[in-house]
Amino acid sequence: MIDDVTNAVMRRQGRRAPFAGAARALTAALAVPLVACSPGSSSSSPAPSPLLNPDPKALVAPAPETFRVAFETSKGRFVVEAHRAWAPRGVDRFHYLVRNGYYDGVRFFRVLDGFMAQFGFHNDPKVTSVWNELRIPDDPVTQTNRRGLMTFATGGPNTRTTQLFVNYGDNAQLDGMGFAPFGEVVEGMAVVDSLYAGYGEGAPQGQGPDQFRIATEGERYLTREFPKLDYVKTARIEAGAK
Repeated sequence: MIDDVTNAVMRRQGRRAPFAGAARALTAALAVPLVACSPGSSSSSPAPSPLLNPDPKALVAPAPETFRVAFETSKGRFVVEAHRAWAPRGVDRFHYLVRNGYYDGVRFFRVLDGFMAQFGFHNDPKVTSVWNELRIPDDPVTQTNRRGLMTFATGGPNTRTTQLFVNYGDNAQLDGMGFAPFGEVVEGMAVVDSLYAGYGEGAPQGQGPDQFRIATEGERYLTREFPKLDYVKTARIEAGAK
């Protein structure tokens, strides 16, 4: 699956585009629900995991019309304000993922100066495998991809999953490709600008991380081979939002 974000920037730079999140190459696995033990009891009972075994109804539950998410990162804090009116399906999924801690610990694996900062592969390949199959139906593009706006990455119609990017520049060329911004960095854009970009474009066209290996090996691969990548410590919905 080719990432249309990559197509756009590669055309600008005269290079071919690398593969995107490798969803097509991955075989989805059914995850085993987490098991929790009651205090003082030797018995165990299944406990549903919102990331390994997401509730289908919760996935499509409407998010608040507007809410803010604080990202605490290895470089500092930035805040994104999400607007459901901009892209309702995308915002509903974003709200679910943040509320259930999906982005905690994930790396900014693809940071391209002047273009965008991308993240969204989970540290655990089992979780990534589950979410590669939970694709989000497209939203109409109501906002242009300008500096500071956050958007789901996509590899074509109806292929959004968990990967996000923040636009560094005014990337209006992405609008016609179906990239629908859903939120805006309202605090800390300087933090986003400071994310480590030294590895450049990903493999195979660049020296940066290979997205297939991120998906199948997770954090072990990135820690071992790309230790300078910045990461999200926590992403939390700010007080006052549901």
